[in-house]
Amino acid sequence: MRLFTMTGSLAHRESGFSLVETLVALTILSTIAVAFLGGISTGSRNVYIADERATGESLARSQMEWAKNIGYSYNATSYDTASIPDSGDYNNYSANITAEAVHDPDDGIQKLIVTITHSGKQVFKLEGYKVDR
Repeated sequence: MRLFTMTGSLAHRESGFSLVETLVALTILSTIAVAFLGGISTGSRNVYIADERATGESLARSQMEWAKNIGYSYNATSYDTASIPDSGDYNNYSANITAEAVHDPDDGIQKLIVTITHSGKQVFKLEGYKVDR
């Protein structure tokens, strides 16, 4: 006794995917995966650059305040930098503070330039003025 009988065109039809359909699906999936991974890679790189710049800006601002608060030195071309913390956030960062008199001869106003580098690459530069009061 038969409970189910296949009749007509369904009885002779084979179900499943052909090789071409499978290859097209894999191509579409691969294209989407490459685009997605490329976006993640770009986003990760941009986060690293933004973090590096933010750290450089913070360090530059603290170095500028340091230079403004130490005594004025007439005809100075540079100032000593404040110590940079040894924490992981500031590894491989360095600072340089240069000074140039605004007028010749130096009348008590200097332009200060704080340059921050990370692993030998300049990441931030801050300019300000120091006045002998």
